[in-house]
Amino acid sequence: MTNDQLTAILAERVMRWSVGPDRFTMGGRRWLPRWRFQPVTRLEDAFRLLESVAPEEFIMGAAESGGFWVKLRVAGTTVEARDPSKPRAITLAIARALGIAADSAE
Repeated sequence: MTNDQLTAILAERVMRWSVGPDRFTMGGRRWLPRWRFQPVTRLEDAFRLLESVAPEEFIMGAAESGGFWVKLRVAGTTVEARDPSKPRAITLAIARALGIAADSAE
């Protein structure tokens, strides 16, 4: 799964947006170009996604070896993700909590 595919799935499931070839339709005649919402690479967008998923618990830290770890509980499901990138670690944890196999996203 590519980063773009993962972003599209999360935009639909978490943000409740419709996905078009070049934009997300947000409702109320509002839309956002796809390049402006990149939670895998942009920390601001990863936190926007996190706020929308409304976790029961969220813990994040830095690993001694570098990179970041995220522990997240959504609807009673607890997951963890590790990645050198902070936004990617958050996004992967959200995907895992929703049962999306996104470990191979690039």
